[in-house]
Amino acid sequence: MDGAALAARLREEIKDEVEEVGHVGLATVLVGDDPASEVYIRLKHKAADAAGIEAIDHRLPVTIAEDELVELVEELNEDDSVDGILVQTPLPDQIDEARVMRAIDPMKDVDGLHPFSAGQLYLGRQTLVPATPLGVMQLLTEYRISIAAARAVVVGRSPLVGKPMAMLLLQANATVTICHSRTEDLARHTLDADLLVAAVGLPGVITSDMVKQGAAVVDVGITRTESGLVGDVDPNVAEVAAFLTPVPGGVGPMTIAALLANAVRAARYRSGKLAFPLI
Repeated sequence: MDGAALAARLREEIKDEVEEVGHVGLATVLVGDDPASEVYIRLKHKAADAAGIEAIDHRLPVTIAEDELVELVEELNEDDSVDGILVQTPLPDQIDEARVMRAIDPMKDVDGLHPFSAGQLYLGRQTLVPATPLGVMQLLTEYRISIAAARAVVVGRSPLVGKPMAMLLLQANATVTICHSRTEDLARHTLDADLLVAAVGLPGVITSDMVKQGAAVVDVGITRTESGLVGDVDPNVAEVAAFLTPVPGGVGPMTIAALLANAVRAARYRSGKLAFPLI
């Protein structure tokens, strides 16, 4: 499944939407100098610029106090030029990540990590949903992969990918199993999957003998190794799967496209062009 090609098309559509909306501002906050986070922010800014979205970059020292970070988030909440706020995770140990996410205005929560956003997703009344699961759903739709009545297995339970992915699949009428680090005999579950989503960040954890013949496999994981970027799924899985996302070039570009779409959606909420639920 070619995520790069689909994402390129979606970014062009987003560019047209930005012109229709007018101004869309996306503020990113990076604490410290984690190399992977640096790369993610750079890619997000590049894509935002190309789509006509104003990318506003905030870089903070790794030693910043939690109160100072929350104060910046609150300032961005009040800034009318900012439609979406993204605080890049992980955050340093001295900062309570949950408190920072709660500080973000739910209407500007383009990462979908505020408890209100998560609650809306849980109830099937989505406002802003984490970008990676959204991108995966768009990819499945593009390739006409049947979700209703399918047995779906999500390996990973993070609030950014695993849990919202399971919720979206459940709402699309799949029968969903969530596996994680404490799951015994992982293969017993993955071999039942018509649709398998791997999102744990462990290179090659899903091997070909763990995948059902003809399954659709989505590889969300990405790890930098000496041999380059690798996913959670062993490349040999291509021999048994009917569909497989490559790493890189699969889910990553879709995540960025979905993030930009969330920024536009946030701008529509803020302008009143979309109704946002009362809190």
